[in-house]
Amino acid sequence: MKIKSEFDIQFHIPRQTPVVAVLHVHPSVESKLLSADTLRVEHIVAADERLEPIPLQVSPYIDSFGNRCSRFVAPEGAVRLSGSHLMELSDTPDPQGEGLGQTPIEDLPDEALQFLLASRYCQVDEFGAIAAELFGSTRPGWERAATIRDWVHSKVTFNYNAARSTKTAMDVFTERVGVCRDFQHLAITLTRALNIPARYVTGYLGDIRVPYAGPGDFSAWYQVWLDGQWWNMDARHHTPRLGRIPMAFGRDAADVAITTSFGLAELTHFHVESNEVDSDGRPVPLPTGADANATSPIAPQ
Repeated sequence: MKIKSEFDIQFHIPRQTPVVAVLHVHPSVESKLLSADTLRVEHIVAADERLEPIPLQVSPYIDSFGNRCSRFVAPEGAVRLSGSHLMELSDTPDPQGEGLGQTPIEDLPDEALQFLLASRYCQVDEFGAIAAELFGSTRPGWERAATIRDWVHSKVTFNYNAARSTKTAMDVFTERVGVCRDFQHLAITLTRALNIPARYVTGYLGDIRVPYAGPGDFSAWYQVWLDGQWWNMDARHHTPRLGRIPMAFGRDAADVAITTSFGLAELTHFHVESNEVDSDGRPVPLPTGADANATSPIAPQ
């Protein structure tokens, strides 16, 4: 199936400010692109539509996690970041690893070890006893990882109004409310506390063959390392999904922010869409109501 994704993000910049953006798809999925993966960074000089935005110089680089990043200096005033791409993806939901065992720490690849450790939002060192009490009796491996995912899904309530940039896994465990990144931070922390590597993912996850769920947004999920590979997990959406497009991997949200400004930057506009399209590039209609169960390959839970 073909997925078209696009974004338009705008800021008001009080004074010249350096910015780092992580808005390209991850290099691991670039081979699936059917078009250029564009990123335009522009200075909007006036509200007069007759004046063309001024393109800003952007320098690309690859960070320590292998993510494609872009750095630029935003001038005072209005700045727009926009882009789009078309990608060919499998029309099967996230693969599941039922029955997989847990890899002993001494057999893990070097690059997976960092995803066992505490990080900015994931206080693994504070969750050892909690994780052992809640999940210590589960079978190590996929069963344990999936049980943690399902527990977080059932215990935490989604609420945009509960979002804040300083919220940690312990805050989520205590408050039991948050946005998608908070679900993932808590699940990642509990998973790492029981010695299963877990890494944070940010990317596109549109309403693909499921009923419309509201305005588009970038999404967060996570991956666990089992049986020599990374497996998608999602403590918010809970069920296997179609159309995941990763942009960046990291220890937690601090490593993969879509923009990091080294100064003030007021968000004034935010639009993200990721839709399945037909051969003519038109969005494929989404199922509604009872039709969802008949047309979606994803079993409702």
